[in-house]
Amino acid sequence: MAEEQNQPQLALERIYTKDMSLEVPGAGVFTKEWNPDLDISLSSSAEKLDDTHHQVILTVTVNAKNADETAFIAEVHQAGIFLLSNIPEDQLPHLLGAYCPNVLFPYAREVISDIVSRGSFPQLLLQPVNFDQVFLQNQQEAAEEQQA
Repeated sequence: MAEEQNQPQLALERIYTKDMSLEVPGAGVFTKEWNPDLDISLSSSAEKLDDTHHQVILTVTVNAKNADETAFIAEVHQAGIFLLSNIPEDQLPHLLGAYCPNVLFPYAREVISDIVSRGSFPQLLLQPVNFDQVFLQNQQEAAEEQQA
């Protein structure tokens, strides 16, 4: 019994949209041919809630410009509460910085698509993201900065 209680546990306990917004600065965008330039940014943060729970927030921001005007800015903060119990300390950064955002991204992608469509713009489906690769790249950049 005691051995079972010390097994590593990882579970998604709740997923929710913490914040979302769509801003359309001007109606003139609807009178022009639609050929947007998209600028998409992603970030994530993690917060320890108690001894076994962390809240991870994935932020996705899409800035669409059409004919050099901002057509819309869509942003979603997709959050999840994850149970992380008996996880070795050295594995936490990867879980919180890559695994959890990977779990949250499909939900954030759906919210972005929904709010953009509700703004009467064409459907926007974000491409999948490899958060493991992004996490490793960020770690390498941080290590290089420390050496410099």
